Amino acid sequence: MSVDIESDVESLDHPVDNAPVRSMSHRGLTVEGYSRAAVQTYWRVPELKLGFDLGVQPWSFMTTPNWFVSHAHLDHIAALPVLVARRRMMKMEPPTIYLPTEAVEGVNQLLRAFQRLDRGRMPVKLVGVEPGDEIALSRELVVKAFATRHTIPSLGFLVWERRKKLKPEYHDLSGEQIRDLRLSGVEVSSEIRIPKVAYMGDTAPAGLDANPDVYRAQILILEMTFVAPNERAAIIHKFGHTHLDDLIARADRFENEVIVASHFSTRLHPDHIQRIVDRRLPESLRSRLKVWL
Repeated sequence: MSVDIESDVESLDHPVDNAPVRSMSHRGLTVEGYSRAAVQTYWRVPELKLGFDLGVQPWSFMTTPNWFVSHAHLDHIAALPVLVARRRMMKMEPPTIYLPTEAVEGVNQLLRAFQRLDRGRMPVKLVGVEPGDEIALSRELVVKAFATRHTIPSLGFLVWERRKKLKPEYHDLSGEQIRDLRLSGVEVSSEIRIPKVAYMGDTAPAGLDANPDVYRAQILILEMTFVAPNERAAIIHKFGHTHLDDLIARADRFENEVIVASHFSTRLHPDHIQRIVDRRLPESLRSRLKVWL
């Protein structure tokens, strides 16, 4: 049987609806994805050409080349081989996947097993990442990894926009004078960074507190797995998760323009979750926090 690759590639413009995807836009950036605890988590920001976690791989996400995986629980990583195989099938460049260093060898073993089963190559660039590492995606974008608090090694990621700003001491110079200084090797500009998108993955609230820059990101994607009032904070935190109460206790710290709350437990119906959040969310967060269900 012959396969029409050109027709398959064209079909990316009309993606198969194989996984639920919600979407919102803010300041020229689009957040797309879905997350439910122990089910599946996947996000992307298409304008930045990057995504976070691969619990499932929606067909429309296939064109995104750079992926940042927070940790190796299956609901966050199970579709990694699917992404690799689909991009190979569509004759795309192998994706680059950044993930905790501790997970790299296991993922390599997983891909080798699928290669034997599928009898097809699994071309991919796996990059082990440590807390504090910075990944320059372009002149304008750099992603910084930071440690979060979960039951296995886990990372969060903060996407910074980099800009050059003329140093104050050169503000009164003409354009020609500034040009001449540059040509002579003088650094006339300094770098400023704007925190654009922060992604927390799964974490106890200590992961937020240890990384205060995430409170300043324009868009913050975080988990709020538990919301019911009768759930024990100590147990939730022990297993590396966050409760609505934790966000309420930190309400004054959030400077974010948009907060996407997700990864809700399957124990409660979405309508029940929404009612609890609507009833208890403080006014300071009400207009900015989006309940992603």
